[in-house]
Amino acid sequence: MAMIEKIYETTGPEETLQIGKQIGESAAAGEVYALIGDLGVGKTVFTKGFAEGLGIDEPVNSPTFTILQIYEEGRIPLYHFDVYRIEEPEEMEEIGFDEYIEGDGVCLIEWAGRIEELLPEDVIVVFIEKDLDKGLDYRRITVRRLR
Repeated sequence: MAMIEKIYETTGPEETLQIGKQIGESAAAGEVYALIGDLGVGKTVFTKGFAEGLGIDEPVNSPTFTILQIYEEGRIPLYHFDVYRIEEPEEMEEIGFDEYIEGDGVCLIEWAGRIEELLPEDVIVVFIEKDLDKGLDYRRITVRRLR
């Protein structure tokens, strides 16, 4: 399997949202997107765009306290996880994580590094990074997938 990597550069939240939307438009059922990035880097902004790309109109917020938010009115269901508050990966079993990973929708996981050992081999990793030398709103978004 070869790794495909695509790098996007954005200079504001609107552009980050648009990149998320573009990726959401091509997302397919069964895919798992792992969002990696520091606090305040734009993971939720990316997710809002991703949801838009799936045709989801309702407001998308980070499910920090509920761990999982399900959106079903898009072209395929979106299972939006925020595992920031997870202390042990086993906690994911309690909410039926495997059923969502193998489900008929697309999974998007914020703070995915906290449950790295539970992620499928073919996970699509989205790194969002700041580079303050290029400005406060600059982001480098690197998308890696195995093919």
